[in-house]
Amino acid sequence: MVAAQAPTPLQQPHWVHRNEPLLAQLGVSLDDPQLLTVLAGSAAPPPLKPFATVYSGHQFGHWAGQLGDGRALGLGELPYRDTASGSEQWLEVQLKGAGPTPYSRFADGRAVLRSSIREYLCSEAMHGLGIATTRALTLVASATPVQRERSERAAVVCRAARSFLRFGHFEHYHYSGQPERVAALADYLIERHFPQWLMLSEHQRHLNLFSHIVAATATTIAAWQAVGFAHGVLNTDNMSLLGDTLDYGPFGFLDRYQSGLICNHSDSSGRYAFDRQPMIGLWNLNALANAFLSLLPSEALVEQLGSYQQQFEQAYRDNMRAKLGLPTTASDTQVDSLVGEFLRLLESSGADYSRSMRALAWLGSNDEPQLATEIGASWTTSQWQQWRSDYSELVGSSALRSATRRRAMNAVNAKYILRNYLAEQAIEAAEAGDYQQVERLFKVLQHPYDEQPEHHRLAAVPPAWAESISVSCSS
Repeated sequence: MVAAQAPTPLQQPHWVHRNEPLLAQLGVSLDDPQLLTVLAGSAAPPPLKPFATVYSGHQFGHWAGQLGDGRALGLGELPYRDTASGSEQWLEVQLKGAGPTPYSRFADGRAVLRSSIREYLCSEAMHGLGIATTRALTLVASATPVQRERSERAAVVCRAARSFLRFGHFEHYHYSGQPERVAALADYLIERHFPQWLMLSEHQRHLNLFSHIVAATATTIAAWQAVGFAHGVLNTDNMSLLGDTLDYGPFGFLDRYQSGLICNHSDSSGRYAFDRQPMIGLWNLNALANAFLSLLPSEALVEQLGSYQQQFEQAYRDNMRAKLGLPTTASDTQVDSLVGEFLRLLESSGADYSRSMRALAWLGSNDEPQLATEIGASWTTSQWQQWRSDYSELVGSSALRSATRRRAMNAVNAKYILRNYLAEQAIEAAEAGDYQQVERLFKVLQHPYDEQPEHHRLAAVPPAWAESISVSCSS
């Protein structure tokens, strides 16, 4: 599964940004004279033994065969204390863009500055939103040229995660006829991440593992749908076995609400459109279930797959109940109806998703005109006014006027998201040698629910030119 591979040095590597709080949590000294050398992939002094892993997968619904870490090199693990839970765990550390590996096929193993900035910023933006994700440690740029549609500069992102294991790792061993390695991989995951199951029978351990993967996938995709995040390329080799958001490429956050948003220019069929993500999650889990057939009977796998939709719907409903400030006494049917109609009207109005969700906290207050401004002229139509009436009745007049309700809603409706035009502006500045916009976005996106009035322009409706931004799998 693992192949040793030394990184390929960059020309004139230099820092673009360092995630100093996370580095400190991992016990990494910013004053270490070897830090840039190691995290740029210029050298791997002992005891580091960089490695790449092999996996396979389905890409755009078709079996792609062997893939693997074509430009990612693992460096090892570092101990980490989660400040929220107080728990201690290990995070894997990996360089992305550090040169070719045995699994690069015909590619150069490099990542360009453009895509590296997007991954660096988005992984921390998602963490700020409270969504399970890989993390970003450092971003290094260089003078090394790489050829894509045009000549660009190579960069290296150092990222960290509880695990970089993917659905595709299981698929690789299953489709290459190695059931003993399927079992070994499952046991490794359990030993490292779920040691509480070690006393159970082999069948129960493996059943618990698959059940957990189903639940984690449903929960994460429900969170994506709630915040308006489109991944863009949900191949099975881009799906984390722990439910973390993995591999930020042609992603996009909703600006105006478009249920069928296709953020990846390479996705000509719309397979990975925003509203298809929940279904694709299940499709990918079905692919993973096939790889588990040597571990569990098909009946057990089918039963677990059958729980996915209910788990997704409940997680999404819980998220949207909070985002709309609906009481716990509201029935599931009432929540689903109110949310569904809100999104339908929002789409027909062409209103901005995140800004409208944030402004909803002002409904029933003296600041309700802010919501009307976000929705636009259609707010005065009978359909919107009927929705307002239904919403007000369900929430209750006293709760509508409650500052507590507004604070609770603002705590789950982000003011700041990584809109594509903001990323594009930071990229253009960085390509000209100015990294201040990367720094500014990084700081703001760490606290997306806070007002941060000094940065209010970063929460503005996208300019008209943003509609023409195109992102693809090229990176």
